[in-house]
Amino acid sequence: MRGLMSFMCLAAVAGLLAAAAVSSADDKKDDKKEEKAEKIAPDKLPQKIKDAINGRFPKAEITSAEKEKEDGKIVYDIELKHDGRKYEMDILEDGTIIEIEKEVKLKDLPAAVADALKAKFPDATIKEVMEVNKVKDKKETPDHYEVTIVGKDKKEKEVIVSLDGKSIKGEKEEK
Repeated sequence: MRGLMSFMCLAAVAGLLAAAAVSSADDKKDDKKEEKAEKIAPDKLPQKIKDAINGRFPKAEITSAEKEKEDGKIVYDIELKHDGRKYEMDILEDGTIIEIEKEVKLKDLPAAVADALKAKFPDATIKEVMEVNKVKDKKETPDHYEVTIVGKDKKEKEVIVSLDGKSIKGEKEEK
């Protein structure tokens, strides 16, 4: 009888643990839904976001805008053209710019970065290079490069490269 009771207790505990695991998995699915980006027409952006863009890029042509939740905060991801160059901005809903990405021409890519990419991906073609700048107190500081490469298989891959070219990671590794 004691053995049967022990077995029933263990079965009950196992059932509770399984239910908790399913609940936790559902919570994680909900979190992912919450993080999904919502496209926004440029003319529908909040005024604080428009002001932040115009304050930094007065002649900007917004090509794409999305609203998403990152780390519990609402962030607007803006893509734009300014003076013939592509830029991307991450702006908090209060209008604070937290990141600016600037398109870099291949000829302007530091040799150490170009050499490191060629060594790690000898058969790949560089499609796009963006210099990622963190913004704090309106001061932009280069942090790393986001480089889109195309392999022999014609698949695109984005890699994160340190400013000195000594570190190259896949985008998933960064997070």
